[in-house]
Amino acid sequence: MVASRLAIAALVGLGAGLEREWSGHASGPDARFAGIRTFTLLGLIGGIAGSFAIESYGGLAAALVGLAGALCVAGYVVATRQPGATSDGTTEAAALAVIALGVVAGMGDMGLAAAAGAIVVLLLREKERVHWLVGKLDEPELRAGVQFVVLAIVVLPLLPDGPFLGLLAVRPRSLWAIVLLFSGLNFAGFIARRTVGANTGMAIAGALGGVISSTAVTLSFSRQSRDDQPSSASLAAGVLAACTVLVPRVVLVSAVLNPGVALHLLPALAPMFLVGVILVAIAWRGDGRNEAPAPVTLEESPLHLAAAIRMALLFQVAIVAIAYVRRFGEGGGLYPTAALLGLTDVDALTVSLSRPIDPIVPSEAARAILIGIVANTVLKLSIAALIGRAAFRRKTIAGLACLALGGVVGVLVT
Repeated sequence: MVASRLAIAALVGLGAGLEREWSGHASGPDARFAGIRTFTLLGLIGGIAGSFAIESYGGLAAALVGLAGALCVAGYVVATRQPGATSDGTTEAAALAVIALGVVAGMGDMGLAAAAGAIVVLLLREKERVHWLVGKLDEPELRAGVQFVVLAIVVLPLLPDGPFLGLLAVRPRSLWAIVLLFSGLNFAGFIARRTVGANTGMAIAGALGGVISSTAVTLSFSRQSRDDQPSSASLAAGVLAACTVLVPRVVLVSAVLNPGVALHLLPALAPMFLVGVILVAIAWRGDGRNEAPAPVTLEESPLHLAAAIRMALLFQVAIVAIAYVRRFGEGGGLYPTAALLGLTDVDALTVSLSRPIDPIVPSEAARAILIGIVANTVLKLSIAALIGRAAFRRKTIAGLACLALGGVVGVLVT
């Protein structure tokens, strides 16, 4: 067991050292103090210190870590005093991280050490991409990231578990966790859209907007088709892409809450997803690739916190409705209720049917979610038919009808 812990600690150092060698930071006129051998030994020293710590040799462990850390500091001082040297301390900081992760591995948490070590190596290796991504972010995105950390680390632990209010069974902490889940997804979609840029194409813009809300994308593009008829085909491709992205989004949310439901959703949603991918690919190869879409404005905040809170409230309504149907309704009342809730919010329906508290049979929950998705697809088809114009309306109605048909096939085969 000790050998395994030391091996993981040494491998963490080996990975970081390899990257420093490959990137040229361990040789040449601008070389830093550590390469593959030094990093491997630093990881091993951390592992030995961690092993000493759990054997009640805390003083010796602290001494080892302190000496290794002092070596890193000394290496930084010497390197920065060289003529023409920069003050970049990435290599030394990575060395300190390797020592710390070696201690973690030596104390027995090998999985955490290995995962964190992989992240360290990735950050070192993808320097250019990381700086490019940061350059794409502005103050609002950084502020939203800080807000999310506060909401997750400060607010969430302060909320009570519940349930409260009798039959309503309100669970404040669970509701806030749902808010955080969808705020995180919204933020990821926002960053992806900013990273790709606005001059990509309607299909990509629709797909990235669909990470936040496929219904909002459908409404926005339907309105845009009234004033921009030459882009009708591209706008239709964007709507189909947004509705296709809804499928993996639902599976992801379900997998986080209840993997059993997600496993039943995968084959059930496969026909719908396959149809969507084919339709988007056809549109992409046609004339939806080079258009420069106007931004899809869904919310001002990258977190879309207000939308996430509304979704959580709808989730609570869905919980009450489904609980009422299960307690007082007929055996088949779950599916009509799911169709009705799907018209309002597919995410709320997915969460309410996937929650681990008082769970529904996974196969029934998966079928109910799929029925809700089909109902939501019909709703978006109606939006496109009522608001859209010209070729957009024809192409979108045809595409969404095929998606709905794929969903019906999924319902029948599950």
